[in-house]
Amino acid sequence: MYWTLELASYLEDAPWPASKDELIDFAMRTGAPMEVIENLQELEDDGELFEAIEDIWPDYPTKDDFFFNEDEY
Repeated sequence: MYWTLELASYLEDAPWPASKDELIDFAMRTGAPMEVIENLQELEDDGELFEAIEDIWPDYPTKDDFFFNEDEY
């Protein structure tokens, strides 16, 4: 399983919190690439809800990870 910013972007509007099956259904309905669906299928399904993309991809970059000064723009 691998994630990129592009792949993760397909889950930005997902109905969080969501179960694994709900995320797979969302990805299929919104036309996400097969890589997204395959990654979701590889997740462990312990019945817990995923609260956000960070639960799926712990290294998901946050706004703080980018080095730019918003005040300049």
